Amino acid sequence: MPLPSHLLPALVLLLGPLAVTLPAARSPGWAWVPSHCRSPGQAACNFVCDCRDCSDEAQCGYRGASPALGTPFACDFEQDSCGWRDISTSGYSWLRDRAGAALEGPGPHSDHTLGTDLGWYMAVGTHRGKEASTAALRSPTLREAAPSCKLRLWYHAASGDVAELRLEVTHGSETLILWQSTGPWDPGWQELAVTTGRIRGDFRVTFSATRNATHRGAVALDDLAFWDCGLPTPQASCPLGHHHCQNKVCVEPQQLCDGEDNCGDLSDEDPLTCGRHTATDFETGLGPWNRSEGWSRNHSAGGPERPSWPRRDHSRNSAQGSFLVSVAEPGTPAILSSPEFQASGASNCSLIFYHYLHGSEAGCLQLFLQTLGSSAPQAPVLLRRRRGELGTAWVRDRVDIQSAHPFQILLAGQTGPGGVVGLDDLILSDHCRPVPEVSTLQPLPPGPWAPVPQPLPPSSRLQDSCKQGHFACGDLCVPPEQLCDFEEQCAGGEDEQACGTTDFESLEAGGWEDASVGRLQWRRLSAQESQGSSAAAAGHFLSLQRAWGQLSTEARVLTPLLGPSGPSCELHLAYYLQSQPRGFLALVVVDNGSRELAWQALSSSAGGWKVDKVLLGARRRPFQLEFVGLVDLDGPDQQGAGVDNVTLRDCSPTVTTKRDREVSCNFERDTCSWYPGHLSDTHWRWVESRGPDHDHTTGQGHFVLLDPTDPLAWGHSAHLLSRPQVPAAPTECLSFWYYLHGPQIGTLRLAMRREGEETHLWSRSGTQGNRWHEAWATLSHQPGSRAQYQLLFEGLRDGYHGTMALDDVAVRPGPCWAPHHCSFEDSDCGFSSGGRGLWRRQANASGHTAWGPPTDHTTETAQGMGAWQGQGLGGWPGAGRLMLAPPGHYMVVDTSPDALPRGQTASLTSKEYRPPAQPACLTFWYHGSLHNPGTLRVHLEKGRKHQVLSLSAHGGLAWRLGSVDVQAEQAWRVSARWGAPPPPRELPGPTAAALPCTHQVVFEAVAAGVAHSYVALDDLLLQDGPCPRPGSCDFESGLCGWSHLAWPSLGGYSWDWGGGATPSRYPQPPVDHTLGTKAGTCPLEPGGEATQRPHTATWLPAAHRVHAPSRGGPAHPASARALRAGSAHQPGINLLLFPGHFAFFETGVLGPGGRAAWLRSEPLPATPASCLRFWYHMGFPEHFYKGELRVLLRSTQGQLAVWGTGGHRRHQWLEAQVEVASTKEFQVVFEATLGGQPALGPIALDDVEYLAGQRCQQPAPSPGDTAAPVSVPTAVGSALLLLMLLVLLGLGGRRWLQKRGSCPFQSNTEATAPGFDNILFNADGVTLPASVTSDP
Repeated sequence: MPLPSHLLPALVLLLGPLAVTLPAARSPGWAWVPSHCRSPGQAACNFVCDCRDCSDEAQCGYRGASPALGTPFACDFEQDSCGWRDISTSGYSWLRDRAGAALEGPGPHSDHTLGTDLGWYMAVGTHRGKEASTAALRSPTLREAAPSCKLRLWYHAASGDVAELRLEVTHGSETLILWQSTGPWDPGWQELAVTTGRIRGDFRVTFSATRNATHRGAVALDDLAFWDCGLPTPQASCPLGHHHCQNKVCVEPQQLCDGEDNCGDLSDEDPLTCGRHTATDFETGLGPWNRSEGWSRNHSAGGPERPSWPRRDHSRNSAQGSFLVSVAEPGTPAILSSPEFQASGASNCSLIFYHYLHGSEAGCLQLFLQTLGSSAPQAPVLLRRRRGELGTAWVRDRVDIQSAHPFQILLAGQTGPGGVVGLDDLILSDHCRPVPEVSTLQPLPPGPWAPVPQPLPPSSRLQDSCKQGHFACGDLCVPPEQLCDFEEQCAGGEDEQACGTTDFESLEAGGWEDASVGRLQWRRLSAQESQGSSAAAAGHFLSLQRAWGQLSTEARVLTPLLGPSGPSCELHLAYYLQSQPRGFLALVVVDNGSRELAWQALSSSAGGWKVDKVLLGARRRPFQLEFVGLVDLDGPDQQGAGVDNVTLRDCSPTVTTKRDREVSCNFERDTCSWYPGHLSDTHWRWVESRGPDHDHTTGQGHFVLLDPTDPLAWGHSAHLLSRPQVPAAPTECLSFWYYLHGPQIGTLRLAMRREGEETHLWSRSGTQGNRWHEAWATLSHQPGSRAQYQLLFEGLRDGYHGTMALDDVAVRPGPCWAPHHCSFEDSDCGFSSGGRGLWRRQANASGHTAWGPPTDHTTETAQGMGAWQGQGLGGWPGAGRLMLAPPGHYMVVDTSPDALPRGQTASLTSKEYRPPAQPACLTFWYHGSLHNPGTLRVHLEKGRKHQVLSLSAHGGLAWRLGSVDVQAEQAWRVSARWGAPPPPRELPGPTAAALPCTHQVVFEAVAAGVAHSYVALDDLLLQDGPCPRPGSCDFESGLCGWSHLAWPSLGGYSWDWGGGATPSRYPQPPVDHTLGTKAGTCPLEPGGEATQRPHTATWLPAAHRVHAPSRGGPAHPASARALRAGSAHQPGINLLLFPGHFAFFETGVLGPGGRAAWLRSEPLPATPASCLRFWYHMGFPEHFYKGELRVLLRSTQGQLAVWGTGGHRRHQWLEAQVEVASTKEFQVVFEATLGGQPALGPIALDDVEYLAGQRCQQPAPSPGDTAAPVSVPTAVGSALLLLMLLVLLGLGGRRWLQKRGSCPFQSNTEATAPGFDNILFNADGVTLPASVTSDP
């Protein structure tokens, strides 16, 4: 998936060390020569675009990159395998695959590029052979890798599925292991980044997975990229100060004689230029250097079996090459000493060295200057220190020494368990002149292993008795895990002093340690030393400066391990950034190897110091903070970046504030007691309304948003948690407004944590339309209990197309009303089955009742393994995600004689519903056993029962829809009972019955005495408006009885629901068809409450009533009759215009190889002939983009296509009618798909009307419809004549209007369908004109 440009800095930050290089604009290494193309044999696959279209780099294991700076040569496997091929010798082999091809198994459930099951990757499937097998994937032949070349990829291998993974490079006769691992591996996609070093000539890269009899071997590979691998190209001339190589390549002066082939022909390391330097590569010994115990000369081949051991040396880039290595423990460092050098005088003695720190965060390499010859012995001076984990790369560094006395250079290395410190290629410049005699090795210099002695009070005798790594203060020895944990152990707080908070005035700089490996570094600098914008700061600060590293350009500086932290933890900072056209400054949280972008400032030309704060929140494990900076110091206007006055506030887990008790929150001031969790890199963010994202409270305020693309995140889940709360009452009601919109939106769920247990309270899956919805859940506590509880909102994304949001959370004492939607997935929704408890909530896979539907209705799955979980718009199934989920649930009663004798009833009673402000429709889905289970009655209950509906349960596999019109101003509840005696009114199928407004609704049932019988209920929904007729819908309140459940066999896509008036991120029709406007209508009594926010609606005076059709039978404008839905005008009633709505499908989500999306009706009875009428809209940008819409009939006899059309550039509503016939019960299916290339374009439906038992009335053909053969010249001439007449008429009409005055209802909205400008207002209604379009 192409990423927006503003997401690229985030991508750099999340890649970690050795990430991306941003060369200077004049960097010769990225010069592009478009004037000629050399022969493929010379130029192909060498990481340089010699041809204008980069065709010489096609199928090279990557896609040819653009000539833009900093662009990698990458392959995401979306189009093909980029030239990678399987070379396995067994059935255990690699192939290009995607998650949507398999519904279950140990492989990934989404690719890494798109984060969905639509994306492609390379994979090796499970193979249960009896012998060990290796699957090998090999690149094409590549040529000439630069010293800075890095290979990055993402792999997926769950622990237990594979025995070993290995990445190798073969050049010449040697195969070099770049990386090897036997696990364990974390779940999900993992990043691998390795450096290849300089490779001369041809080479190939191989990624292999090995399995044995105990491992299934499922592995996947995605998003492979080569960074900075191309050698510089020849130049006619070089910038001032650069070196012109023999092959006409330009290199920077610091790259001369540095032990690396930067020119590509070794001319920068020519003996004539570098002959006076003293280089030690340890191939034949230590040279002039002396070593103490702890250092050993070694090589990779035949070395110890340590995962952190260097795989190759730096000098030869070979496993046979030698280097110096140490595993000395803290406190006993290994010392390497130089010969004694003469005073340097005015010239610098320079030392270039390559070091290796891997396997332990405790690894440390220090370089000291020991002056000699003075009367009093001098303590060694620390010139350079590198600590922490630098990966598997050899990192270059340089130290320039100017001393008035003879001196010696000391290199001290130490590491923690499992770690390794290495040295190679020590190069002394020609100004380092040894003295004739070598002095003896000096005593061990002070360092981290031997702190400089300081005066201590007499009571402090524990300084020397504390264990290694412990911190001594007073009479305490503070263990390492209590250092920087935001809890002061020492009386003076010394254990928390070097823990991130600092103004950089002291040398320890708050514990921040530079970890850069490239051409930039972080240095503590004074204002007097700085230039440009930073000079305004007084004292010292952290500044971006040049460095000697040869790898990634960005600079990194880290704190020690901090925390755990509390929910209120914040970081405050001052910063400046001046970098154009590119550059950034960011804060990253490093937690157990994972990297999370917490804050960033992008390129700016403003300069000047600014202040900001970052919410870090609660983190359960110790973590590190890391500032990452990238600027072009060679750019114009003194570019740079700096950080100062870093403060960590309220980070202790025990800190509490007043807002910690504020669960009720409208998010206008802040997030109250709510804070984001940090289990993945996907997070809820507190944002302000902008564009299509608006809050619920005012439409212009704040809310919390989950958008996985801003910033870009790969995690599939995000948590929003409340701080621990004490119950205010035994029962509380939590209400909130939520927003779920987009074709890959996923699931939002609510849970409560208490005493280590988690209880699911509520969930919604799939797109819910482009609007806010209200929901509530009851919180139940033990009476008198003071046990704290915590609330958790979890967002689970399917892909990158969709956003979630929350707003206006409120808690009040007492129980909630019955929910408007109940799928029984999380609970029984407060339904009561009476004393006998005959009704049970169950899933088919593990139910208490022996008999029941094979699947539930919500998910249509018997069990959740590999199922698309979700219920969508208006409670109907929606787009879910492929996941290991619990089975779908429903309520069921066993009506067999041994459980429920014939004639007896089983009741299921709901909680009280909140009184609706207007007529509403209660729908539910029911299922009966194949043999007669009895009868379902639905009652209202208000003091006494009032029967409103009776249904005979149909047998078979299908769930059926029932509906009840509700007109109530008081609280009511639903009760369901099954019974054998036939009720007074026996209705054969789904139907609706009107209820008096003073009744409450109740559900009921009576067994028929048939063995192995049952009745089940699922997906209850209460929504505004009258109930529709079966198969009909105007989509003003939802999808009615139409289901948009995403079917995995079709690719897992679903239809959406929206309106033209609400801003949307996705293309959709500008108007609906029902009224031909952006708004529908709703009468509102004085003092009544609107269900939508005022900012999305328009008030219409009471004198102008718009009569909208009922959802039962949409009267479309083509009828050319006035739409009247009520009595005459009643004084005092105002109208609120709401956005008109429709169902639509965004075809852009299909992507390459996408399939289709279905919108299915409820089951309809067999019919000899009935008419299906509907209006559809297709909007595609170009001719070769073509959407397809088909009408299918599905029954037990199979599937039949009865209508279809393809369209492009038809930005208008078109009418269609289809005559349907079926001898069996059937469903109508609208299928949307693409007939051409993938494109962003909507296919929309509105005003669907199913006329049971009525044949379609074909419109009478007009004279203009009669076809007659016409010659081309005649047709063209007629068209031109008609065009001229239309122009003349238009000009005449305009002049007439100018004389008469302007049009009273002129609209600025451009739409083909009728708009407000076409509405004629009468005394008591609005007449809509006939449609101006027809189906050609």
